[in-house]
Amino acid sequence: MKKVLIADDSRFMRSWLTRILKQYGYHDIYEAIDGGEAIKQFKQIRPDVVFLDITMPRIGGLAALEEIIAIDPMAKVIMCSAMSTESNVVEAIKLGASYFVAKPNFEQLESVLKKLESNT
Repeated sequence: MKKVLIADDSRFMRSWLTRILKQYGYHDIYEAIDGGEAIKQFKQIRPDVVFLDITMPRIGGLAALEEIIAIDPMAKVIMCSAMSTESNVVEAIKLGASYFVAKPNFEQLESVLKKLESNT
């Protein structure tokens, strides 16, 4: 996997996640500030993996997830949110998310990425 799209309304969180991903060898990283921009960029760049926050202005992460999966049912989407309630996790998986990672706990991120790569 080479291209990564990070959708989060927090510039700090996008930067932090970008730094972590670069440590794992991902360097072709795109950013979106809300779900609408994430959907638009997904259509244009067709990233190998998408990170979506749940709570974003205009179009939230779950709505963006639903649209991205409608565009490409095989899309690899990791929900990455501090709103890791059981209902959000269940809803995200039901809508087609590959994984759910609770922010800011990124210790499991490397293993999640390895699992995604081995499934492609």
